[in-house]
Amino acid sequence: MIRVLLADDENLIRVALGTMLDLEDDIEVVGHADSGEAAVTEAARTTPDVAVLDLQLGGIDGIETAQRIAALLPDCRSIIVTSHGRPGYLKKALSAGVGGFLPKTTSAATLAEVVRTVTSGGRYVDPSLAAEAIGAGDSPLTPREADVLEFAADGATIAEIAQRAHLSPGTARNYLSAAAAKLGAANRHEACAIARRHGWI
Repeated sequence: MIRVLLADDENLIRVALGTMLDLEDDIEVVGHADSGEAAVTEAARTTPDVAVLDLQLGGIDGIETAQRIAALLPDCRSIIVTSHGRPGYLKKALSAGVGGFLPKTTSAATLAEVVRTVTSGGRYVDPSLAAEAIGAGDSPLTPREADVLEFAADGATIAEIAQRAHLSPGTARNYLSAAAAKLGAANRHEACAIARRHGWI
């Protein structure tokens, strides 16, 4: 029997997924969580074989949740389900060791098959998401440029961005200018929008 933990902050979706997976003869849903932190706690309590995690969990996101669960339970594999199938997220998930990456439009039968695949050591990426990721290419931003741009995403001032990034205002401005130039953006707000659309921040 494959033991599954489900984590999604949308209660209706999580319960529906659980109901559908419980119909499978070889799958048992052993835990539910509505946030990343709760998923890590529930994983420690239930020791699942697979954690099915929403990408946009409350608190820590699905990718970081997968990493924390893997650190706690090295044999537990993770699958990310998302309505935000941006290429950057897929690449981050695969780099983090996630075993599956699926859109929320996936059928219950496909999800059950992916649970079986990752349990046996395989990996599954939705073909349309994989094609999109290949077409998008890698992020042109350095990790530091991406960090600083992310600090700017909520409309923060240069002084606020500098403080969050532990940089001088001039250095923060230079990183933002470099990021905007690489993305072909007119300003940092447009750069944030472009980077977010690709999942690079």
